[in-house]
Amino acid sequence: MAAATLPTIIQGGMGIGVSHWPLARAVSLRGQLGVVSGTALDAVFARRLQDGDVGGHLRRALSRFPVPGVAERLLERYFIDGGRLRGEPYRATPLPTLQPSAHQLELLIAANFVEVFLAKDGHEGLIGINYLRKIEPPTLPSLFGAMLAGVDVVLMGAGIPTTIPGTLDRLAQGLAVELPLEDQGGGTEARLHFDPQEFGASRGATLPPVARPDFYAIVSYDSLATMLCRKANGRIDGFIIEDYTAGGHNARPRGPMRLNERREPIFGPRDGADLAVFRQLGIPFWLAGTRAHPDRVREAIQAGAQGVQVGTAFAFCAESAMRGDLKQLVYDAVRSGRADVLTDPLASPAGLPFKVVQLDETLADQALFEARPRHCDLGYFRHAYAKGNGSIGWRCPAEPVDDYLQRGGRLEDTHGRKCLCNALIAAIGLGQHRNGHDEPPLVTAGQGLSEVARYIRADGQCYTAGEVIDDLLTGVPAACTND
Repeated sequence: MAAATLPTIIQGGMGIGVSHWPLARAVSLRGQLGVVSGTALDAVFARRLQDGDVGGHLRRALSRFPVPGVAERLLERYFIDGGRLRGEPYRATPLPTLQPSAHQLELLIAANFVEVFLAKDGHEGLIGINYLRKIEPPTLPSLFGAMLAGVDVVLMGAGIPTTIPGTLDRLAQGLAVELPLEDQGGGTEARLHFDPQEFGASRGATLPPVARPDFYAIVSYDSLATMLCRKANGRIDGFIIEDYTAGGHNARPRGPMRLNERREPIFGPRDGADLAVFRQLGIPFWLAGTRAHPDRVREAIQAGAQGVQVGTAFAFCAESAMRGDLKQLVYDAVRSGRADVLTDPLASPAGLPFKVVQLDETLADQALFEARPRHCDLGYFRHAYAKGNGSIGWRCPAEPVDDYLQRGGRLEDTHGRKCLCNALIAAIGLGQHRNGHDEPPLVTAGQGLSEVARYIRADGQCYTAGEVIDDLLTGVPAACTND
């Protein structure tokens, strides 16, 4: 991407599905980098089809999918004209695995294609897609699906993505790719494989050429950036330096984990990035974490950054997929000065600190968390481990405790773990219905949640992504706010 086209504002890729295609498209139309979340897109796509594909957008994008027969098979399996009946459970999607079935491949590739296609449709702006390195099995076919739709930038954090740049190179050349599973204490050295030519040929299709998107690594420390520059198997085009105030997953503090009186990790001076190192690397970088203010944008640029990444302010705007009732709960908390974000060291099955907005009627409520029966039917945060017979098994510390222990997991790893898969997808209105109840949601946001007050309208209506961008770039708060 030419330097002249680099954005000042990158809209964070917030999962599951919060940063969906309408939000990314709205940001891109304003000349900035709109980003869709690639997390659990197969489940999001399948559930939206079962809810009737309001507006027909998914079916319109599917009609442009370049492999014959795939759209018809997916629609036959998941689409419900008029939507599922109230209280009816969603049809399950396959659990991620080392060797995906033919159906899983089609679902993953098509879901990523559709999301990027819709975000890019009808304009020339830039669109990125965000993935988590910790969520491994869907990665290769997901990347290919996004590239089929012409994604401009791939962003990845929550892990060390040394092999992703080279993977993008090979996919752009039509070559087979593989991805080693990160060792998460399971003792496995398994690899994931995907061959785009085999995928096309087995379905009687000649695949169109795909372009190599730029790759932005999301890092917290300069040491990780310099290591990636040395060891990555391809070109890194940008860094997003995300500090511990950002929403979602955070890097662990350096050194032993120490907790404050709220049982949050204690971060200190060692847990920041040396921007002088990034300036010396000569690769564009953006700063992330409590940056939703025009002063922070100016400070970032003065420090040598290209600009900033902002998530929280966009998460609660009109174009995001966050449930309307949850947005209003957040607005009420912000207005009354009660907005509270906890950095929970245990919530995420990925083993990383995770920001949780403290709201009633969500899994942040301890009583609701304890009352929820454990399920693992989406499985994105399952870890691979080596069984005694040498085969690969999967387990998640948020699954039923007995199941986790039978698979060799440790009891202490299950304490406080929240099923982010089900809770985050519930936050966008796609929660599973079980035994007469809907899955409770969970909301994540950055430590700067209170800054959303700059945008909340006096009439209680949602502010827009465009108003956030105008404020960040000009310093003029959105009209009709409480400021």
